Amino acid sequence: MKLHFYKYQGAGNDFVVFDNRDLKINHAGPEWIQQLCKRRFGIGADGLILLEPAENYDFRMVYYNADGQPSSMCGNGGRCAVAFAKHLGIIDSEANFLAVDGPHYASISAEGNWVSLQMIDVDHIEKDGEAWVLNTGSPHYICMTQALNETDVFNEGRTIRYNDTYRDKGINVNFVEPLDNGGFAVRTYERGVEDETLACGTGVTAVALAMAKAGNQTGNHTTPIKARGGELQIRFNFDGQRFTDIFLEGPATFVFEGEV
Repeated sequence: MKLHFYKYQGAGNDFVVFDNRDLKINHAGPEWIQQLCKRRFGIGADGLILLEPAENYDFRMVYYNADGQPSSMCGNGGRCAVAFAKHLGIIDSEANFLAVDGPHYASISAEGNWVSLQMIDVDHIEKDGEAWVLNTGSPHYICMTQALNETDVFNEGRTIRYNDTYRDKGINVNFVEPLDNGGFAVRTYERGVEDETLACGTGVTAVALAMAKAGNQTGNHTTPIKARGGELQIRFNFDGQRFTDIFLEGPATFVFEGEV
């Protein structure tokens, strides 16, 4: 059976995307998804996205990690799903869709290459030693470094992800360095991909929130983030206890399409 696929990327975080509004694609098999996401033996991607129907919403976003397993929320994947929905004519400038962590609102530029995605509110953040731990749709561990370019993200991230605390459920590990513009450079080890990715949407969101918490910076904020694959920004409000009106913003770009 031939399937038509699309490839999208958001700041280097790349995805194989299918239009499954007719529900004809059976995506229950992890081996099939693993094969599609393999860099040298398949299409190559950090994850797989299917757009499916959802009553009272524009669409449902179904997401799998590259290991073939259903995943928690993927922020850059959500932004790419919105760009794909615009390409299909499902939406115009705004979207209301369902993901694994609930409803999401998004807006997209007229050109279709800049997506602003509202993330879930966050009211719980804790410390693990010097690191911050929080869930922005996916669980994240945030640690500071003064030498980000020299950090061994794969091995250091893997050690944290598979330690006794996080081994069973897994966690994404973000290494952070302050920038002169008030923002942060971020590199992320992602569970499910089990490697460093060029960007992680829920990860950079978690970084922006954790840094505001660390500095007790209340009010409205716009935090620029430099990932290895491009630049993103996070807008949010922090009242000292709760983070609301959180938006992950950045490019979502069509790469190519084909049949598999």
